[in-house]
Amino acid sequence: MLLFLGVLVPTAGAHPLSQGSLEVTVHPDRIDVRARVTLEVVSVTNMLVEPDPLRPPTAGMSEEAFKQHADYLAAHLHFTADGKPLIGRVIDVTPPPEVSDVKNSSAVYKFAYSFPTPSPRVIGLRQDVLVDAKFGAGQNWVAIYFVALAQVGHPPVQALLSRNENASLVCDWAAAAPSVKESAVPGSNARLFGTYCVHGIDHILGEPTGRSIFSRTDVGWDHLLFVTALVLSTKSLWDLLKVVSAFTLAHTITLTLAALRMVNIRPGIVEPLIALSIVFVAVQNVFWPRQSRGAIRLAAAFFFGLFHGLGFAGSLLETMQGLHGTTIFLSILGFSIGVELGHQFVVIPLFFVLRTLRERRPTVVSREHFHFNIQRFGSMAISLAGMFYLVVALRMSFSR
Repeated sequence: MLLFLGVLVPTAGAHPLSQGSLEVTVHPDRIDVRARVTLEVVSVTNMLVEPDPLRPPTAGMSEEAFKQHADYLAAHLHFTADGKPLIGRVIDVTPPPEVSDVKNSSAVYKFAYSFPTPSPRVIGLRQDVLVDAKFGAGQNWVAIYFVALAQVGHPPVQALLSRNENASLVCDWAAAAPSVKESAVPGSNARLFGTYCVHGIDHILGEPTGRSIFSRTDVGWDHLLFVTALVLSTKSLWDLLKVVSAFTLAHTITLTLAALRMVNIRPGIVEPLIALSIVFVAVQNVFWPRQSRGAIRLAAAFFFGLFHGLGFAGSLLETMQGLHGTTIFLSILGFSIGVELGHQFVVIPLFFVLRTLRERRPTVVSREHFHFNIQRFGSMAISLAGMFYLVVALRMSFSR
């Protein structure tokens, strides 16, 4: 139990995530970059990485704070031309017109990177934003940017770029520019779908650190705790299918509505409700174990799944700013499938392990006894973790 809580502590408050979008246009003599970041990201970054940060812009629209963040971002976007590193400079800083919505109000920066020789063939991009900041013991901040990378006059290559990942563009200066009606290079939609699917998986199972397949940071413990509590109460595949379907339907609905900007609820409300969902299903498993597989459990899975969907959306909204048309729906679908795959990587093995252990008991009575013991004691651990998470979420909510 203590080990479990120790793992949970660093990630209990929120997902340590910075998001934004980058529009990169490659000219024969330079690269132009238009970066879009929220006020929340500006404030958090300044406070995390600056030894003497200026007051956050959320407190008073400080132009110096935006400039501070623009300089930091320029230093952590690494472009190369044919393998040679480029030096960027800040061209323009545009603060948001208002700060009433910290989560959605955004600043826009423009950078330029000049080429040592004109018309390079291969352009590379890597970002290490917040690599110098720690979220907590054993945890790192995860910075993800939606990138539209294009040679001038050509359609863009679109991708999500996580920390220390690489994106590249092969330029063809001899070929005539294609028609402006052409919206995407062949296969780019499939790549974008796959990228968002992986992003959804990482949102649940965490970002790989590269040390091993099991070494990951920023695991979505809040969502995993909830689905684990649901699994502990199931005895058959039909039970599992019903409860998982209710949860999946609910979080898909609100994820889609939030991604389309049709629903907007503050994280200060969503995060405590997600924590409350963990406590509710776990406590129900402990005190009313025989009533945790009926209509009430399905209703709880659906109701709280609505708020989990809003939590998932927080990892998606800012990276979708550069998307248009069908690519928006591809990103939502890919991310939703990735989230569900992340859940199933935990749910299915856990269900079959518990069922196998239960079926090894010699009598029906011993199998029932084993099931209720696992359900109760496992749920007690989850409820304690959920209550801890709830306290942290409420503290963060009232501190905003």
